[in-house]
Amino acid sequence: MSTAPGRLRIAIQKSGRLSERCLDLMREAGLRVVKGNNDLLYRVENYPIDILRVRDDDIPTFVADGVADLGIVGFNVLEEDPVAHAKGAKTVMPLGFGRCDLKIAAPETFVWSGAKSLEGLRIATTYPNVLKRYLQTNGVNAEIVEMRGAVEVAPRLKMAHAICDLVSTGATLEANGLKAFATVLNSEAMLIRSPKDLEPALQELAESVIARFKGVVASQGAKYVMMNAPKAALDAITAILPGAGAPTVTPLAGRDDAVAVHAVCQESVFWETLEKLKAAGASAILVLPIEKMM
Repeated sequence: MSTAPGRLRIAIQKSGRLSERCLDLMREAGLRVVKGNNDLLYRVENYPIDILRVRDDDIPTFVADGVADLGIVGFNVLEEDPVAHAKGAKTVMPLGFGRCDLKIAAPETFVWSGAKSLEGLRIATTYPNVLKRYLQTNGVNAEIVEMRGAVEVAPRLKMAHAICDLVSTGATLEANGLKAFATVLNSEAMLIRSPKDLEPALQELAESVIARFKGVVASQGAKYVMMNAPKAALDAITAILPGAGAPTVTPLAGRDDAVAVHAVCQESVFWETLEKLKAAGASAILVLPIEKMM
């Protein structure tokens, strides 16, 4: 894989649960991604940016070594990689997608009374480094059985008493007669950057890309809410608006007793929220999605 000099390099997962969402994020940030001559290298046609499409567990090392300047990777993968920690790959921000949890699970008949319940047991996992830190933090001595995949079958095959594995919906655990008892790590996609210095032009481009990503993430789930409200009810209405800062309040033409209220809500605006606003005296309530925010 080769990239042209003077271009920003961003590493993303080639395939898997984060791959398409990473490309969506870039498109939402105004980066026009086009496929290159091979499936490992895409390019951004409106900026000097190369997209390196690699295995997810290679991304932290690529970024730490400076092969890639930025990377998008699951926090679980980042925490498992000792090289990335040692070389100082920097976490920039969570991206709000790819959420899952690394959990301790065991057969449903297992008696759980805290982490000490694992003392002396065999635990199968594909995340031995993260699990080791969890056991050490809780003062537990247990044997870690490292596996490449299909961790959930380990108890049934008598390879381990319990497992430490990623859980999204819990359906796989249930299908194998397992129950989650503790959370080891909360994970989601993270933007990381290399500790290596960039030339000034690329540094400026990297900061611009990061700012755009932040704008996309900030707008996820955010709503722009507009309404008319009695002046006397302004404090009550402001308190009802979810995740809003100080709203914008402007006079209404021909009305001395009412104002127009505009607010950006960072949390979900449910029907119950609208009903509460209505009950507090608001009228002509309008809720709009936000595409971009900086």
